[in-house]
Amino acid sequence: MPDATLLPELIALAAQRAPQAVALTCGKHSLTYDELQDAVTRCADGLIGFGLQRGARVAIYLEKRFETVIASFGAPAAGGVFVPLNPLLKADQVAYILRDCNVRVLVTSPERLALLAPVLADCPDLRQVVVLDSAQPLPSGAGLGYCRWSELLAAPPRAGHRVIDTDMLAILYTSGSTGKPKGVVLSHRNMVAGAKSVASYLENRPDDTLLAALPLSFDAGFSQLTTAFHVGARVVLLNYLLPRDVLQALEREKVTGLTAVPPLYIQLAQLDWPTSITEHLRYFANTGGRMPKETLLALRDRLPKTRPFLMYGLTEAFRSTFLPPAEVDRRPDSIGKAIPNAEILVLREDGTPCAPNETGELVHRGALVGMGYWNDPGKTAESYKPLPIHAPGRETGLVLPELAVFSGDTVKMDGDGFLYFVGRRDEMMKTSGYRVSPTEVEEILYETKLVGECVAFGVEHPTLGQAIQVIATPPLDGMLDVEALLAECRARMPAYMVPAGIEVRQGPLPRNPNGKIDRKLLSSEFAPQ
Repeated sequence: MPDATLLPELIALAAQRAPQAVALTCGKHSLTYDELQDAVTRCADGLIGFGLQRGARVAIYLEKRFETVIASFGAPAAGGVFVPLNPLLKADQVAYILRDCNVRVLVTSPERLALLAPVLADCPDLRQVVVLDSAQPLPSGAGLGYCRWSELLAAPPRAGHRVIDTDMLAILYTSGSTGKPKGVVLSHRNMVAGAKSVASYLENRPDDTLLAALPLSFDAGFSQLTTAFHVGARVVLLNYLLPRDVLQALEREKVTGLTAVPPLYIQLAQLDWPTSITEHLRYFANTGGRMPKETLLALRDRLPKTRPFLMYGLTEAFRSTFLPPAEVDRRPDSIGKAIPNAEILVLREDGTPCAPNETGELVHRGALVGMGYWNDPGKTAESYKPLPIHAPGRETGLVLPELAVFSGDTVKMDGDGFLYFVGRRDEMMKTSGYRVSPTEVEEILYETKLVGECVAFGVEHPTLGQAIQVIATPPLDGMLDVEALLAECRARMPAYMVPAGIEVRQGPLPRNPNGKIDRKLLSSEFAPQ
């Protein structure tokens, strides 16, 4: 059987291999691969019936549910580009994205459409709104066409556009340094290559059940779908309110693979886990930041039979590194080595490779490197740069340049080739002449076991340059003793790293749309007025 080259083929080929295998579960309902493939095809037929052109954008503003997945695969099956919108976004944020990438079709629910009603008139490229079925009447006016989801899926078959694997597939919006999100453009090749790579090292197989706990607008969240569909596994869609809901889903659905961000794992590690989970949870993996040591130790204590995969990735290149479980005890601080079919370099500012244990910028090259930021040549030129001639893998006789992603992350590589995250270049704190990583400060705070969650950032200071400020929550069912925490900091940190201020707040700390603790939002409260 041929291998997938386009995203919708992941489902189509799985349906050919095992049509009655369960592809998706949401609540008490499930869809087989055959049913999912049929719905994706009918969704594509309906979108083509709207006159959707090749490369036109289809935005999806829904929580995790069957229709979200169907539309995400149906839009590219029609030759379009899907734009997943985090369901936590507010109306003005949604409108900004709809305008920024010239969305033509919006798929949403009646409740979310009501929230968007005041802003849709400011989205001049929007032509059609598909609304999930309900008893509520469809709106009219504002120059927009409206139809129900069932009407979209009832459209007659139509021929689609020709698409190849280097065509645009998706635009994923991620936090930007200027306050406005950036649209990362990914191709079919990017996502399909990523699915194959991740599934290979996680050893995913048809009898797996993966829990989709992360937002599908987040690259690692959507990856739960692509890796599962590549091997014909099942995905459980979960919209949770509390961390305990995640534990209940793991137990109820006999989940075999869980991927989440460190803030969720920090909360999960403070809960009592049903002992049965480790009997079927084959692996847990992190993304979106380094896992604190104490959190990792607590999880491994609760999951003695479950393999930990420590991962690092960036939306611009989907996924970059992973640490094999066999190395976790020896190198718990490492983000591992390059994933299959990717090369990770550590380069100096002049483009030359760093020596072992010398800090430099993490640079990602290969099939997973994205297509740039939508409609933003300036930011694209900052992150997507030609690979220097003298970099590994780049020969002087090659005439055409190869673009790689320059991550902005500072890392170092040891003599055995294992990578270690040092910090984000734009988040590094400069205090008393020292460059300090907020991640390093947070790691030590977690080691004290005196905090629940914490975030560190720099605040302007007249003599230090920046003073280190920390916001922390008490541990579960406990109190936070600031003086005791500062005493631990002085015992564990050099003097220049000890926080100048610790503010205690009740948790959880605010998250950005991808579920990470929102360092930028919290630090803005301390910015000079």
